[in-house]
Amino acid sequence: MATSPRKRVVIVGAGIVGVNSAMEVQRRYPNYDVTLIADKFNGDTLSDGAAGLLRPDTYIFGPSLEISQRWVNDSYSFYKNLLKNRDDPCGINEVSGYTFSTKNPDITKNHYMNNCSPDFREATDEELKAYSSAENQPKLNYGCFFTSIVIECKLFLPWALKKISNNGGTIINRKIESLEELCGEYDIIFNCTGFRAGKLCNDVNVLPIRGQVIRVKAPWVDKFYYRDSDTYIIPSISDGTVVLGGCRHFGSHNEQENKRNTEEILENCISVLPSLKKALKTDYKVWVGLRPYRNKIRVETEYINDTVIVHNYGHGGYGVTLAPGTVKYAVDLLTSVNK
Repeated sequence: MATSPRKRVVIVGAGIVGVNSAMEVQRRYPNYDVTLIADKFNGDTLSDGAAGLLRPDTYIFGPSLEISQRWVNDSYSFYKNLLKNRDDPCGINEVSGYTFSTKNPDITKNHYMNNCSPDFREATDEELKAYSSAENQPKLNYGCFFTSIVIECKLFLPWALKKISNNGGTIINRKIESLEELCGEYDIIFNCTGFRAGKLCNDVNVLPIRGQVIRVKAPWVDKFYYRDSDTYIIPSISDGTVVLGGCRHFGSHNEQENKRNTEEILENCISVLPSLKKALKTDYKVWVGLRPYRNKIRVETEYINDTVIVHNYGHGGYGVTLAPGTVKYAVDLLTSVNK
């Protein structure tokens, strides 16, 4: 692949999908000229607010169940390999934890993680009792335990941008109003624009899922916890904070804090882990973002004039989880186009 003709490649978008795309193109096609264009970077991106636990939902989000599983496996392998290089830290840590349910065993099961996490298992009766014994804790009837990876985007994104730049990439701060304006200037365009892809591509299947989370200092929390889907506690090892969530409001464009959501998140998370009460005596930060949901994640190619467009968007709340996997798939598509 290193002998391929030199081409001009642009990645639009500097969130988790965009930066991974730039790094993968540079790795697979080191002779290509790679440019990353975005109007939001690092702390201004949606990715920066993500809790970052690699844990997909269980629906089929790709073209097939097999491809969806491949995306999860490839993402897990990508992040796992980065864990090995402790001399170049990028905000990635292994974390174990539990998914619990008070009402339905299917909520705790995850066939994707069962196929890639080395220690996925059902929670024992003793574990269920241990997390149901405190005052005001509901009885947990079902649970699973597994080890996964937390990606802290506040560290990973700037690390990735530096890596792209050090490998000869060009980074431009510019807002793109249409993909057509880049045609002619570049041979290949990677569309990693998340929610904005709905307008850029006139894609009515892109919808916002409003999410709200809370970040608070709690360095003693070293495991993740989920209960009945939308209550979760996810630790960030680097700074001792935890992310408390959450909510999923389909179709909502509201980017302001909802005080009632904040109260519900705090109440639910404390009922899972009562020790969080002391953490909430200090200041905490509320974050709200619109996740770019699509019924099927769009990873495919098309042509505008003679320019190849590689679309990669619509990950919903699972961009951090799936980005390396969908990026590998997208660059594979580029490889087939180049033949």
